[in-house]
Amino acid sequence: MPEKVLRFMFLAACSFMGAVWAWIIVDKLPTLVNPYVWVGAGAAIGAVVAIIVLLGVRVITQEVYERLAPAFVAVVLALIVGYLLSRYMLFYFPNAEEKIQVFVSVSVVLVFGYVGIYLALKRASNWESLIAAVQRRPAHHPGTVSLKLVDTSVLIDGRITDIAASGFIEGTLLVPRFVLKELQNIADSAEVLRRAKGRRGLDILKNLQDPGSRTKVSIIEDDPVEVHEVDGKLVKLARHLGAKVLTNDFNLNKVAQIEGVEVLNINDLANALKPAVLPDEQMEVKLIKEGKEANQGVGYLDDGTMVVVDGGRHYMGRTVQVVVTSVLQTAAGRMIFTRYSGLVQ
Repeated sequence: MPEKVLRFMFLAACSFMGAVWAWIIVDKLPTLVNPYVWVGAGAAIGAVVAIIVLLGVRVITQEVYERLAPAFVAVVLALIVGYLLSRYMLFYFPNAEEKIQVFVSVSVVLVFGYVGIYLALKRASNWESLIAAVQRRPAHHPGTVSLKLVDTSVLIDGRITDIAASGFIEGTLLVPRFVLKELQNIADSAEVLRRAKGRRGLDILKNLQDPGSRTKVSIIEDDPVEVHEVDGKLVKLARHLGAKVLTNDFNLNKVAQIEGVEVLNINDLANALKPAVLPDEQMEVKLIKEGKEANQGVGYLDDGTMVVVDGGRHYMGRTVQVVVTSVLQTAAGRMIFTRYSGLVQ
């Protein structure tokens, strides 16, 4: 509501200024048939200019603003310094001709304006990193609050809600603005499945932010602009903050480990919590599909663990009793290899 009121006031002010300028111009011209028509035209032109400005402002996103703000500040400061310096120089020559004063002022302003534009184009992109480096951040010592950067995959997965509700996650979950932006882009996707995943991730984040949640969640604006990929931004930001990365992404897991960043992988946690299965142990499983090898059948346990049954190809859709022969643990999950023992009556 305040934003709408501000827009209306800006539109009204521009229309009023257009009408005033039209009245001033008409007043200096020979008498016209109807000067109020020109005043109305001036007000309309002012309104059109206001609408163009408002539309232009809406195009400027948060990322564009963060990139343009340092450059704009550099140019404006350089022009102001140049103008003030020119006035200071002319202070010692009060009797100089007006043309000379204008020449000196314009020359000095142009020189400093060039310096400001050069700094804006060549150096302003590094200002954010410089400011982030000099900002005071609380020192993290053993026993203090633990920080965890949340990846998009964790929010889409959704299991983080149950883990947080159990109280096993300590410290603060940090959600960078660029991760939230990626999640919003997924939620706006034209693909139905991808859009559903994005909206699920946003709902999960909202649930984590509920007052009743046992985990503190904070949206941070830190964004390493020199890195373009989201995974690279997370790793660099984790190193800068001394935080851990919470993810389900296998590739991000490996890259973070190479960079020396500690990773918390929810898939690893889920695998660790699965009941241990030993060779020669018997179990029951419903066969769903055929295996890759001859005479193999494949089923799944309640927790999603794949069970490969040797000799089970002919029992599709039925529950069979099997004997465990071996267990293969991978980063993607666990596979249990068994042999057919008999049908379950």
